[in-house]
Amino acid sequence: MNKAKNSDTRIQLATVGAAQGLRGEVRVKTFTGDPMAIGDYGPLSTQDGRMLTVDNVRPAKNVVVVRFAEIGDRAAAEALNGTALFVERSALPEDLEDEEYYHADLIGLAVVEGEGGRIGKVRALHDFGGGDILEVALAAGGSVMIPFTRAAVPQVRISKGEIEVDRVAAGLVEDEDPDMPQEGEGT
Repeated sequence: MNKAKNSDTRIQLATVGAAQGLRGEVRVKTFTGDPMAIGDYGPLSTQDGRMLTVDNVRPAKNVVVVRFAEIGDRAAAEALNGTALFVERSALPEDLEDEEYYHADLIGLAVVEGEGGRIGKVRALHDFGGGDILEVALAAGGSVMIPFTRAAVPQVRISKGEIEVDRVAAGLVEDEDPDMPQEGEGT
């Protein structure tokens, strides 16, 4: 297999799962808007620099089944299980819709409150099935998970290198004790 140059400009597009059948096909979980478009970005590279060319793609339940030109049998397909697949950032379209971002462009952005107070920085973006979640490394130490919703993250300013977070909607402010009387309630 051809070797790709290692680069920090690569974006992960998919992860290879189990082998499918006997002819070298594999199940692939994609992170693309259209899972069937996994082959539209050119050859994919692995973490160790191997290049894989998508020969065929077909839909399956929650994944796609892919045949790579370089993989010819089940044993080679099984060896790919768990392999992350990358593409150079330059291969991705630049003309995104408003409020549409590549996950990789959010990693490392400062997380601020309003127009100022620094909370931390984006460490990772996860999707556990209920929507995108930002993992934020707190400036004070530790980390928190914040839902990547309009309420919790009202502004993303990539050009300024920051995202704005609403502390209440993001769950960063502890709720008041419901058993304590509120201001103006009975005495």
